[in-house]
Amino acid sequence: MELADLDLGYLGQFVGGRFNELVLARARADGYDDLRHAHGYVFQHLIEGPKTVTALARRLGVSQQAASKSVAELVELGYLEASAGDDRRAKQIALSRRGHAAIAQVRKTRAALEAKLVKRHGAAEIARVKSLLARVLEELGGAAAVRERAIHEPK
Repeated sequence: MELADLDLGYLGQFVGGRFNELVLARARADGYDDLRHAHGYVFQHLIEGPKTVTALARRLGVSQQAASKSVAELVELGYLEASAGDDRRAKQIALSRRGHAAIAQVRKTRAALEAKLVKRHGAAEIARVKSLLARVLEELGGAAAVRERAIHEPK
């Protein structure tokens, strides 16, 4: 099979999937062995600051029960912390020190992988590919969700 014969959607999915597999493998090797790809969908909403479980559920596009389950798991793993909010009934969920460290490690690994590709293929070629993919994402109507950090986990 010629990989270039695949349609753009599949090829993009497979490249992104492989990239993410490599990032996750490095994270696990660096001590984040309980980190899963799905955790990133929660983290993306907490990078800018704490949120309630209700707000997280809305942003994740899931039920409050599903969001609560994810939050409880991530609190137990040490990636999130919960504290009393202004309204005592609604706890504020935030990234913990470990959560911030995991994000920093993942970003560092992603940058290193991209730098490796730039070294191999050249900065101009990588910039062209990224520009094309960004334009395609715009044309397909997916750019706003990325900009707003509102990507939902595939169902």
